[in-house]
Amino acid sequence: MRFINYLGTDAYMNIAMDSWLLYNLKPREPVFALWQNKRAVIIGQNQNTFGEINHDYIEQSDIQVVRRMSGGGAVYHDLGNVCFTFFVPVEQSGQVNFKQFVQPMYDALHSLGIDAQLSGRNDLEIDGKKVSGNAQRYAGGYLMHHGTLLWDTDVEAMVRALNVADEKFISKAVKSVRARVGNIKDYVDQSQTLDDFINALKYYLTNKGQDGEYHLSDAQLADIKRWRDERFATWDWNYGRSPTFDFENHAKFQGGSVDVQANIAHGKIQAINFTGDFLGVRDWREIEKDFLDQPFEPQTIAKILTNHQDGQYFGGITNDEMASLFTGDGND
Repeated sequence: MRFINYLGTDAYMNIAMDSWLLYNLKPREPVFALWQNKRAVIIGQNQNTFGEINHDYIEQSDIQVVRRMSGGGAVYHDLGNVCFTFFVPVEQSGQVNFKQFVQPMYDALHSLGIDAQLSGRNDLEIDGKKVSGNAQRYAGGYLMHHGTLLWDTDVEAMVRALNVADEKFISKAVKSVRARVGNIKDYVDQSQTLDDFINALKYYLTNKGQDGEYHLSDAQLADIKRWRDERFATWDWNYGRSPTFDFENHAKFQGGSVDVQANIAHGKIQAINFTGDFLGVRDWREIEKDFLDQPFEPQTIAKILTNHQDGQYFGGITNDEMASLFTGDGND
């Protein structure tokens, strides 16, 4: 595969670049990028930012907060973390399968002698510890599959940034996360550096160096910067997309957690919002209008979702599970 070089470690720019390339690059064959962010929390598109971050720690530590275009949960990035993105032509969103698109990174790690295993909805693990999480977004015949590789991430900073917790619980939380999350550095020859790791991944993914760089034009780069400045670096995008509604419910399913907020008038839905870490392949807002002015009842919700089954708007969460949210009976 050919590769694209991202522009530095500014998270606003890199998330803007991911999104711009998904909607505008339109490559004939798959391309990829390996990139890094300085300290940042990347929020899933459907999440409530205020509920995901430790705001005081974020402010004190100069950590960027950016909402991405894909679903899933909030993740912490730093310079001990390697990000990867694949842009792949895919005819229909119904063809998207997570394991299929995690496979290239799985194969790359194994080529370096790293015994990674596929696990859960979208993870890679080593020795039972998560070292990579992945998310996807489909648009206009193309899939963006992106994820993280934890090389030597600051676990304590991760815990503090992502959890609004009392100080007395931080130590226990760090121990808990360290028991579940691993750093790849601990599983390779200790002489290997992060740069060595990145270069080795690039060498494998470019067909042992035979495939070159995909160069972007000055006009394309300028448009990406405009996306950064006008959307991904703004409060409205990163924080403002968390409205309050009259009806709220929460449930956690095998396919992820979901919160629903809705404004109801005369028994019909006037406004609706879904947040959570569900791994929708497509943006549920594409069908938002189909919920409006419809009866507020589970059967109606199930019917709407059945009509859009191929979109995989809520990932592995079933239509019946989604409909159950509208009974008012949440579950954890």
